[in-house]
Amino acid sequence: MNDPLIRVENLCKHYQSGTETLTILQGLCFTMPQGATAAVRGQSGCGKSTLLNILGGLDRSDSGLIEVGGLDISNLAEKDLTEYRRKKVGFVFQFHYLLRDFTALENVMLPGYIGGMKKKIALEKAGKLLDDLGISGRSHHYPSQLSGGERQRVAVARSMINDPLLILADEPTGNLDPNSSLAVAELLYHAAETWKTSLVVVTHDKQVAERAQLHFELSNGVLKE
Repeated sequence: MNDPLIRVENLCKHYQSGTETLTILQGLCFTMPQGATAAVRGQSGCGKSTLLNILGGLDRSDSGLIEVGGLDISNLAEKDLTEYRRKKVGFVFQFHYLLRDFTALENVMLPGYIGGMKKKIALEKAGKLLDDLGISGRSHHYPSQLSGGERQRVAVARSMINDPLLILADEPTGNLDPNSSLAVAELLYHAAETWKTSLVVVTHDKQVAERAQLHFELSNGVLKE
């Protein structure tokens, strides 16, 4: 294994609910090697998505160190955090969030184009990603013309367009039938391994979790291996 891609020390996150303070994450400490795949499981509401959002720079911790690729994202200015999300992280959510008025190809290329890639290069790269994920024949179809599994394949391709260090997937198969779920999960892991990208998957699905190299359980705000 290589040097850690992720290093988290004493990560804490609380939310205020009226007069009550809810502890969501309590003193989390873990490392994850570069190029590894990890699954995080736990009951609904235990803080799995919160952890993923903090790692992805979508939310901030109350305290602790969060280092990704040698960069301490704990105290980054908002502008730098936006740059981190754009260039270092790819996101796959339970809902695909594809733009309905854009084709599959356009949905995949758009983050690359917005990130500074020339349009021609972004389109070529998007086409290759869709081909690698076995959906090139649907490149010019709109989201409404795709099945649930196909939409998630497009979302996986989109997450890879900027060559991120880290892919964060939050229940990526939660809306799919069992067959589509396993197919999309396998593609997600395969894509991460092929492009040597680290992957953290939050999932309730035991079969999806078992495919990962590392396994974490989040319970009562504490992360256990």
